[in-house]
Amino acid sequence: MTSQDLRSELESLTTEAFRPELAEIDRLPTLDIARLMNGEDAGVPAAVAARLPQIAAAIDAVAERMARGGRLVYAGAGTAGRLGVLDASECPPTFNTEPGQVAGLIAGGPEAMVTSVEGAEDSAELAREDLDALKIGPEDTVVGISASGRTPYAVGAVEHARALGALTIGLSCNEHSALAAAAEHGIEVVVGPELLTGSTRLKAGTAQKLVLNMLSTITMIRLGKTYGNLMVDVRASNAKLRARSRRIVSLATGAPDEEVERALTEAGGEVKNAILIVLAGVDGPTAARRLADSAGHLRAALGTTAT
Repeated sequence: MTSQDLRSELESLTTEAFRPELAEIDRLPTLDIARLMNGEDAGVPAAVAARLPQIAAAIDAVAERMARGGRLVYAGAGTAGRLGVLDASECPPTFNTEPGQVAGLIAGGPEAMVTSVEGAEDSAELAREDLDALKIGPEDTVVGISASGRTPYAVGAVEHARALGALTIGLSCNEHSALAAAAEHGIEVVVGPELLTGSTRLKAGTAQKLVLNMLSTITMIRLGKTYGNLMVDVRASNAKLRARSRRIVSLATGAPDEEVERALTEAGGEVKNAILIVLAGVDGPTAARRLADSAGHLRAALGTTAT
């Protein structure tokens, strides 16, 4: 593709559209610019809401595979790639996921988190190499993320993953994108032109973050990583999380502090196990066995039905 071809393609994208009414924005008072920006952001949730059926269908498909031991892998370049890496990195402390169960790939590797890696986003071959290094298979899910929906790294990742039999999702912010066409589940959240022409770290980035929040969070709910709206699989890796663990056990059980501490000690600090110890009146090994038998679903281990 020539430089002129690429320019013509970008000019056809909603996310790249120039807005002449904002041409004097740099001359406005700071408060006025902030109001404009805030007003722009206000429309993002509605754009996400318009794609909730597609998002929900994708989540159910992801959860089904992850319940069988599959992985969730994000792949993108630039801001999109960073958002995927961010979402993946938050799953272990939040949901106690195993290393690699949720992973983020960014074109150009870790260096690209903080600097531009020349040509990385334009390489579908690089995406194939990155996925092959993870040994992607039929139980895995690969989510290509690209505001434009045309980034070769993201499109190449989805195409290669699909050829390997993996579930594929394409998340973009333009309609009729190559990324959505390549994926089994296309999610196109159209937020319109940006405040700064082409700066898709703004509304497009916010929309992508909201959708990724849903993908990972609701998938983890479906996998039994929560009890109601409590993060019962939280990993207590620091003082704040240890305090949060005690609070979650207390909220789930209504037990006094002394009983909460005893249960957490008996459970080796595992919140879900401690809740089962208190509510079912069992010891630590029995709680662990019940949870193993119920695939980690606390409601099932308690003999209640999830709603």
